[in-house]
Amino acid sequence: MYVLGQAGAGATRETFWQIGSVGKGLFYFLSVVVIVVFLYGVYERFARYTEGAEEPIDRLSELSERVVAAAKIAGSNEKQFNRDLYGGLMHAFIFWGFLVLLIGTTILFIDMDAYGLATGESFWVGDFYLAYQLVLDAFGLLFVVGIGMAIYRRYVVQNVRLWGRHTSREDDLFIWLLFLIGVGGFLVQGVSMVGQEIRAGETVSFVGVFTAGLLEAGGLTAEGAAAIYPVVWWQHALLSLFFIAWIPYAKPFHMLSSFANVVVRDEKAGLRLPAVPADLDHTNAESIDDFTWKDMLDQDACTKCGRCSAVCPAKASGRPLDPRDVILDLKAYREQLDAGGDERPVIADGGGVIQAETMESCMACMACMDACPVEIEHLNSFTRLNRQLTDQGDVDANMQDVFGNLMQRGNTFGERPADRANWTEDLEFELTDAKETEVEYLWYVGDYPSYDDRNKKVARSLARLFDAADVEVGILFEEERYDGNDIRRVGEEFLFLELAGHHVESFEECEFERLVCTDPHSYNTFENEYPEIDFAEFADDPVMPFEYDGFWNSDGEIEVLHWTQVVEALVREGRLGLSGTELDYTVTYHDPCHLGRFNDEYEAPRDLIRATGCELYEMPRNRANSFCCGGGGGGLWMEFDEEPKPSEERLREALEDTEAGNAVEKFVVACPMCMTMYEDGRKTGNFEDRIEIVDVAELLIEAVEVGGVSETSRSNETPAAAD
Repeated sequence: MYVLGQAGAGATRETFWQIGSVGKGLFYFLSVVVIVVFLYGVYERFARYTEGAEEPIDRLSELSERVVAAAKIAGSNEKQFNRDLYGGLMHAFIFWGFLVLLIGTTILFIDMDAYGLATGESFWVGDFYLAYQLVLDAFGLLFVVGIGMAIYRRYVVQNVRLWGRHTSREDDLFIWLLFLIGVGGFLVQGVSMVGQEIRAGETVSFVGVFTAGLLEAGGLTAEGAAAIYPVVWWQHALLSLFFIAWIPYAKPFHMLSSFANVVVRDEKAGLRLPAVPADLDHTNAESIDDFTWKDMLDQDACTKCGRCSAVCPAKASGRPLDPRDVILDLKAYREQLDAGGDERPVIADGGGVIQAETMESCMACMACMDACPVEIEHLNSFTRLNRQLTDQGDVDANMQDVFGNLMQRGNTFGERPADRANWTEDLEFELTDAKETEVEYLWYVGDYPSYDDRNKKVARSLARLFDAADVEVGILFEEERYDGNDIRRVGEEFLFLELAGHHVESFEECEFERLVCTDPHSYNTFENEYPEIDFAEFADDPVMPFEYDGFWNSDGEIEVLHWTQVVEALVREGRLGLSGTELDYTVTYHDPCHLGRFNDEYEAPRDLIRATGCELYEMPRNRANSFCCGGGGGGLWMEFDEEPKPSEERLREALEDTEAGNAVEKFVVACPMCMTMYEDGRKTGNFEDRIEIVDVAELLIEAVEVGGVSETSRSNETPAAAD
């Protein structure tokens, strides 16, 4: 047995054993050809990106920091482990096994063709050689095990998310080629150990020793090993060389494009949509080259893993949307055009690469992006497609009505602006007009809390909470309009800009310290999108009804908050007098997409629920894994043929999959859109007698009044289902 530092001093092996000088020369020739083919393919791939549209943000700033962060993400396989331990282990084994084998091959190349030629010696001997063999055997085994796990999942378990319209023979070739390369490497090693006397005691190569033992048990002799070694060696070498040459031209390219995609990712992708240029036509998708180079890189980075498809609420509800297929359809169309194929509309109501109803199905919940292990920014491409639909006039008829209401009345209901604050009439106190009086908080109430009867109750509950805590809060009354978040995600940039311009001018006329929002959608757009707009590009446009000519809050001087964050701080300060024992309901809480997954606020609403004394049980899908209510991305206004509705599925989950089961009395929300969708789902899903939908604010005000802190009367405002 070789022992490091002792008898292992002379350990090594002959690299080109039984290959000969001609075979060695042929191998080097083929290696050069393969490297040229590989480099040319990579060049062609990346050169194609330069034909795409310019990126609106700088994705190469602080490049060294980006590369380090990407290496951490790739090396840890953290995204692969997310919600999938088996998949995480499988990918980690394959990734690290492949990477170490590549490093090992590189070390051997350096020793033979650089260090050896320069010095006439080799460092690939003794303890270094033995350590090298031990490490490569260990990681080579992990590589083969990982590939075996992938084969088992794909062909035995037949995991449904791995199969789809774009599954092809290419996927089979990729996985089986890697398997043959991995197993072939150990076969070469085993034959070598049978035939080379110098390796007889090389027990650190434990997989090689095992393989050699099997071969000897099967009757292989040293002479036989010497005879067949060139065959198995060339088989392994040719498969490896073919794989390297194939990388830029097929699925293996994701090994490069995925890492590049992680490097250039936008940390705020989805929270903010692609910037609006002065020429709004440049936001469209008339041709594939209207997509940016990052959009194209997204397409090439897709590994077809189906994680996005598995978490998409639209797909789960039977809507015609599969996020993976949209990305891969765009890629396939680009490749068809590059090969001389005919042009088609990128998106259309029939006949397009992407169908209009597919994009109308998107809820803009960002679940696909959160699940993607390679940082594909689906919403950027989806938004570009929606902008094209809007420009073509192919938008859903219900959305056209919403657009009309906004243009004429400034709200999605088509109600009079003068009636916007009518919900305040049932309060026992008057709310301050923020245009006339300096306040601590400017409260943006929003459309649904202002005009929808069910959500008016929530607004009044929140107003009473502010009053009970003696908070200086003011509203804009009739000057408030719709925030624009969801119509922007449907593709209506022009209206979004009008609304944003109006609001920033209104904000500038008020004196306040913080901006607080009822709706997470409003919170997201004020926090992440309004500061991105260069209003100077549009201020001189006679069509735009605003004169503001700068960036609003680009330095974050004005703190933008969701109301739960504000009230949670008030509760901690003891300003609502809660003891945590006022209520004893059994409840579950639904994370709104725009508050949780978009902006990482998960704890404030939960802290408030617990502060009332309620017993909170989590649904299986919670926090970043929350399931969308179905209202985002215009879903609130459109009608779909779906079974079950996302809201119905979520209510079923609350009552059947939550640990408390049917004991759950109240389904708690923190978003007006969620309230609307779940009240509807409660009716259509026959849950009316089984569960009640309440907002966190309604629970809180009930607890405050039970505790006797508030001096106001509830005036029949107990949390209740809509009539």
